[in-house]
Amino acid sequence: MENAVLLVATGFGLGWLPWAPGTFGSLIGLPLAWWLLGLSLGRRVAIMVALLVVAVPLCHLASYWMGGGDVSHIVADEYLAFPIVMIGLAAGRRWWVMGLAFLLYRLFDITKLPPIGHVEAIGGGLGIALDDVVAALYALVVLAVVVALRRRYQVA
Repeated sequence: MENAVLLVATGFGLGWLPWAPGTFGSLIGLPLAWWLLGLSLGRRVAIMVALLVVAVPLCHLASYWMGGGDVSHIVADEYLAFPIVMIGLAAGRRWWVMGLAFLLYRLFDITKLPPIGHVEAIGGGLGIALDDVVAALYALVVLAVVVALRRRYQVA
């Protein structure tokens, strides 16, 4: 069981990359978000809640087995939280929206603007997953504003 948990927690090996494992691990979230956008909003929300409920113990166990803390090799929190950025955006299946969502998410996850860094300090699987949820919510707000402004000022 430990090997299976570590495999999923490390993004099927992407978390072991020596450079930017969180960014590469987040890439798994792209097809997941794309798939979720094909479902009704209610189903998207239900599946996202289920994924995040799974992420907490998954990250907690992986962290424990890897020595504790938010180990950089653990990327399940990144790829399971990323789809939150796209959850309510009908424009999400456009390439530029998906790309901007990914860039914004990584920016907020890396910079850890308040309260993201404080949330991470909660510790355990909850802190590991929750900081990525907050980063995704920041990215969602910024992306929604960009999409709304683009729609408002788009030349027909």
